[in-house]
Amino acid sequence: MQRERFNQDLLTFLADSPTPFHATSQMADRLSKAGFKELFESETWNPVAGEGYFIRRNGSSIIAWRHTGNFDAGFRMVGAHTDSPCLRVKPTPELYRQNYLQLGVEVYGGALLNPWFDRDLSLAGRVTYRKTDGSLASSLIDFKEAIATIPSLAIHLDREANKERTVNPQLHLPVLLGQADQKQDFRALLKAKLHEQGQTEAVDVLDYELSFYDVQAPAMVGLNKEFIASARLDNLLSCFIGLQSLLDSEGQQAAVLVCTDHEEVGSASACGAQGPMLAQWLERLLPNNEERNRMISHSMMISADNAHGVHPNYADKHDENHGPLINAGPVIKINSNQRYATNSETSATFRAIAQDVNVPVQSFVVRSDMGCGSTIGPITASEVGIRTVDIGCPQFGMHSIRELCGSDDAHSLYLILQNYYDRDRV
Repeated sequence: MQRERFNQDLLTFLADSPTPFHATSQMADRLSKAGFKELFESETWNPVAGEGYFIRRNGSSIIAWRHTGNFDAGFRMVGAHTDSPCLRVKPTPELYRQNYLQLGVEVYGGALLNPWFDRDLSLAGRVTYRKTDGSLASSLIDFKEAIATIPSLAIHLDREANKERTVNPQLHLPVLLGQADQKQDFRALLKAKLHEQGQTEAVDVLDYELSFYDVQAPAMVGLNKEFIASARLDNLLSCFIGLQSLLDSEGQQAAVLVCTDHEEVGSASACGAQGPMLAQWLERLLPNNEERNRMISHSMMISADNAHGVHPNYADKHDENHGPLINAGPVIKINSNQRYATNSETSATFRAIAQDVNVPVQSFVVRSDMGCGSTIGPITASEVGIRTVDIGCPQFGMHSIRELCGSDDAHSLYLILQNYYDRDRV
């Protein structure tokens, strides 16, 4: 796929994926249109060699693969995560203060909070409800338009704001929905939205997982459109790249895409990388322990999660020899303390694959006097025992409500992963 078309498709995917549930649904739709068949964990599997399949768990994690029937050469795996830091609506969120209707929120993940103020916000996620026949059902909702905001406190009322203002999540982040002269039921609002979407059988909203998001559309920015600006680039960018690489691969090798939820809060869940989803999938596909372990020894995981590009205003936050530049190629992430799972062999393999498609790569090592973040890479490596390399596209503003990456880097990583999926050996 050419760069311009790739980037436009990426923008569409980002815009249509305000939550992990929507992102997973988008990936499932694209896989289905490409001929992949969905299997269900509650049913018996009978995969056929030469076909593509996918499974979902919790509606927020997905594993897709090309089933070759012969796994002696191992799997070529790509891993990413579907979740991003955000503001989640509390179970009893209604607040009525000064004749304003607000909703209480809980911060999900390590969000950069200040950029959430003075944004046009909408609401999306999953709602579970009782139907007219008494059964339970879940549906995705997305208000799409701006229905809320978090106004800043004026500089006149806090003269030191530019020097030392801090954000108290409990006090300062309740989201403003509008004005109200009487109490309103948030769940009744959700029921009305379900009816509007066609789920007219919904009679009682029982619970939900809903997140606010910025309605500003993803965009190409810069004098020469050098950048992509969007929410949730960490890590829907990697999800999209991995997906498109899988779809555009030749289909002769055992290629796998694993996109799991809850990475931003530690991955410890039934559908997170620290949970059993990947291991259980492997056990079902290869029930024989010896055969499975032999296959794993021939496999490799590319853990794709964005990297910190060196910021021109804060260059001192990087090691002087390891400051990745935007649009200078994907980044190999290395940490001696195993915060990243990269080793010299997996790094060399990734470099060799990149060289085959004439794509430059960069390296990131955190400053020796700073702590290092982590990814699903070490979790997958330790849980499954698979060789792993941690890589990603460089970006600015990680965990902000609007992030920035290069318009060349995503396509460059796509070329690498497509080549990786098609290789006879890894």
